[in-house]
Amino acid sequence: MKPIVVLVINPDPEEALLLSGLVKNGNHVFREKNLAAYFGRPDRLIPSVIVADSGSISFEALKKETGPETAVILTGREEKNLLEKAAEWPPEYFADSTLIHPGRESWKETFILAFERAAAFARLKAELGVLQRTHDQQEEKMREVMKEIAEIRNLIKLNYIREVERRITVEAKYLWFQKERQRTENILRRIYEANDVGSLLDTVPEICDVVKAQSASVYVVDESENLGRFLKPILWDNTYLTHADFTGFVTSINSSDFASSAARYKQSIHITEIPAQGKIPQRYKSLLKTKLKNLLAVPIMHGSEVIGVIELYNKLAKAGVDSAGFSRDDRELLNSLSEHIALAMMKLNLIHYDALTGLLRPDPFFEMVLQKVNAVRKRSREEGLMAIVMGDVDWFKNYNDRNGQEAGNKLLRELAGVLKSSIREEDMICRYGGEEFVFFLTGIKNLDEACQLTERIRKNVDVHYFDFQEFQPHGNLTMSFGVTIFPKDSSERSIPLTKPQLKRLVSEADLAMAEAKGKRRPELAGREKSADLTKNRVRSFDLAMAGKIPADAGVDVPRTYKEMRRNERFNFSTLLMYKDEGVYKVAKTANLSAGGVKIITESRLPASNRLETILVLDDEAPVLKGDVIYSEKAGDDPPYFYSGMKFRDLTIQDISMLEKTLQTIRDKTRSLKK
Repeated sequence: MKPIVVLVINPDPEEALLLSGLVKNGNHVFREKNLAAYFGRPDRLIPSVIVADSGSISFEALKKETGPETAVILTGREEKNLLEKAAEWPPEYFADSTLIHPGRESWKETFILAFERAAAFARLKAELGVLQRTHDQQEEKMREVMKEIAEIRNLIKLNYIREVERRITVEAKYLWFQKERQRTENILRRIYEANDVGSLLDTVPEICDVVKAQSASVYVVDESENLGRFLKPILWDNTYLTHADFTGFVTSINSSDFASSAARYKQSIHITEIPAQGKIPQRYKSLLKTKLKNLLAVPIMHGSEVIGVIELYNKLAKAGVDSAGFSRDDRELLNSLSEHIALAMMKLNLIHYDALTGLLRPDPFFEMVLQKVNAVRKRSREEGLMAIVMGDVDWFKNYNDRNGQEAGNKLLRELAGVLKSSIREEDMICRYGGEEFVFFLTGIKNLDEACQLTERIRKNVDVHYFDFQEFQPHGNLTMSFGVTIFPKDSSERSIPLTKPQLKRLVSEADLAMAEAKGKRRPELAGREKSADLTKNRVRSFDLAMAGKIPADAGVDVPRTYKEMRRNERFNFSTLLMYKDEGVYKVAKTANLSAGGVKIITESRLPASNRLETILVLDDEAPVLKGDVIYSEKAGDDPPYFYSGMKFRDLTIQDISMLEKTLQTIRDKTRSLKK
C-alpha cells in the first residue's frame, strides 16, 4: 500500500514515540511538540494524517496550514475533554478520537483501527485530488477545443453553422428528456419499494426537485366525531409532524382551504398567483417557512375515493420563484405520481398507521382492541385477563432540545422497532401521541404477570443503545410505564367493552405511569410526592390513584440491572462453556453481539466475575474472556438464570471471527424475512 505522510503532535516525548511506532508501518512519520514547529521546518510536507494530543492542536490553527484532505486523530487521557475537542471539527473534516489508557493494552487496538480509517480516508482524498486535477486539465483542454471551434466557425458559412446548432439543440433536448425520464422512473421505483411510511415520504423531496417546487405537504383523509372528515398532514412543508396536537395543521374537507378543495372536488387545484393576504387560509400564513406565492394541489385517489392530497408550494426558477407558477407538464406529472402514491399508501395502510413510527394510530388501535375484546366475550371464552399499558420516554424534551427535532424523529422511529419486537405476536401497540405509546396485552393471569411482561419491555429499552443517550439524565435513554388490567372482577367478563370505558382504562394506565415518573397530578390528591425521580419504572393502577384509598400505589418492579451493548444483537443459540472455580460448565447463548453475549445458566454468576469461555460456532471454538455484567433469575421450573457477559481483550482474529459469524446470522435473517 502506498505510504503516506503522518505527523505526530505531542508534547510528551515518550507518548509521541509510542504513537509514532504504532503508525510507522512503512509511512513517513514526523514528530513535533506543536503544529507551528512542524510547519516552520523547511523540509515540511503536507501530512495526510495528523495524530495530535487534544490539548496541542485546534481546528482554527490546522485550517490555516491544511485543508479537509488531512485526517485528524485526537488523543488524550480525559474522555470529556477529548469529546469536546472532537466536536469542534466541522462535518466535512475527518476527525476521530482515541482515549489513551496507559494501564490497558486494548486502547492500542482501538487507536490502530482509527488510524487505518484515517489513512484510508486520506488516500481516498488524495486520489480524489488527482481525479480533480485530471478533470481540471480536461476542462482546460475542452476550453481550448471550444476556442478552436469558435475560430473554425468564423471560417464556415453561416447557414451551415445554424444547421449544426439546430441539431445540437435537438440532441440536447433529447438528452434532457431522457434524464428527466430516468429521474421519474427512479422515484416510481422508490415509491413501490417503500416498506414503511418514512421511506415513502422520503420520495417527496425528490418529487419537489423534479417539479422544481420549493417544498411540499402530504395529507391523509381522516374522520372524527368533532371534525367530521378532515385532512391531516403527515408531512408538512417537507417536515414530519412529531407532536400529537394537529389543531393548527388540519383542515376540514368542507372548508375553503386549497387542499380541502382539491379533496372535495377530486380535481387538481392550480393557483398561479396567490390572492391578497387576507384571503389566504391562516395555516398557510403562519405555518409555512416561506411566503406562499403559487401552489399546486393534487388529490390522491384510490378508485373513486379520495384518500389524501399532495400539495406543492412555489415553483422555482433561476432567479427565485417563477411568477408563471407550475406548468401543465408539472400538473400532469404530479397527477401521474399521485396514482402510484395512492397504491403505496393503501399497501402500507397509511390510514391506520402513524407516519413517523409505522405503528398503529390511536383510533384504529382502539377499534381493534374493542373488536378483539368483545369478540372473546361474545363467545364466552375464558381467555384470562387483559392489560392496557402506557409508556412514555423519560426526559424526551431534554433529548429534543439538545439534539434537535430530526434526532428526536430518528429516536422515535428506532424506539418503535424496539417496542414492537418486545411484545408478543398476539399483543398490540400504538403511538398515542408525541413520545407516548399504548400497549394491549392479552392472556394475562394476574397483575404481577402484566407487570413482568411490561418490565421486559422496559428492560429492552433500557439495554438498547440510542444515539446521544449518554447526554440524558443518568446517561441512558429510558421509559416509564403504567399498567392496568381488566376485567376487574368476574361480573365484568360478559359485559361488552365500550370506547369510553377503554379510554378510561387508558387514563388509569396514564395515572400509573405518572406515579412511575414521580409526577404529582391533580388526580392523585392527598398522595405524597415521590422523592425518587429516577423514573425508568413500572407501576400498576389501583383505587388509591383515584383518591379513594390513601395507600401506596401499585406494584413497583425493581430495576435489577443495567446492560449496554452498542453493537447490534442477534438471537443466536449455541453452546458456550465457561470456567468456574477451575471447572468448565456448559451453558447456552440467548443472544450474541460483537461486544458481548447473554447466556442461560443453571446458577447465578457473581457480578463483576471474570470468566474464560469457549464459544462453540460452526467450525470454530474460540477462547474468549469476559466480565459478568449481571446475572438474574429467569425461571423456576427448572430454575435457570440469564447472565450477561461483556467481552474483553479481544484480538483482531477474535473480532474478525465474530463479525463473520454475525454477518452469516444477519444474512439468514434477511433471507427469512423475504
